[in-house]
Amino acid sequence: MPKVTKSPLFWFAVSVMLIFLMAVFGPQEKSLGANVRIVYLHGAWVLAAEGAFIAAGIAGLFGLLTRRESFQRWSQALGRTGIVFWITYLPMSLWAMEANWNGLFLAEPRFRLALIFAVAGFLLQFGLWLMDSLPLTSAANLIFIVVLRLVFSTASYVMHPPPSPIFSSGLWNVILFFVALNLLTWVAAYFLTRWWLTLSTPQK
Repeated sequence: MPKVTKSPLFWFAVSVMLIFLMAVFGPQEKSLGANVRIVYLHGAWVLAAEGAFIAAGIAGLFGLLTRRESFQRWSQALGRTGIVFWITYLPMSLWAMEANWNGLFLAEPRFRLALIFAVAGFLLQFGLWLMDSLPLTSAANLIFIVVLRLVFSTASYVMHPPPSPIFSSGLWNVILFFVALNLLTWVAAYFLTRWWLTLSTPQK
């Protein structure tokens, strides 16, 4: 097997291509038509980001409690994966706005908060990379997801419908498609996390 195909980054790229291909053939919706496929993609992408942040916080908590470096390295890698997905979800959000509402509403509360956390999260991960402290990274990742969830729990809904319109739609073809898209997106997040681990784990 060629060396490149053994890299988690290669399988991450393959997963991303499959995700976009799958989204292209997603089921249409009565009011949004084919543009709903952008919403599916945007939704799966942000859920992968949040999932990575939550996993980073949990791994960080276990790492701090047990003082095991392996948990702390997973927290570090998952935190980096989370911010990559979070930052790249923002252009998808703008794309969904433009396609479905014919304009950009940058003052939309949840988009504005997402942008703030993207900047803060990037600066946090960059600073943690410079300081190179696993316990500090674990603690920071735990605090970050707690603050993110608390802030978003009080944010108002304007263009974002309250959760979850897909699962409350009763359309099983849409629900099953969205679940499958999420699973594939989590696979992509896993491979990206594995790649971060190969960069941070000392080679024996």
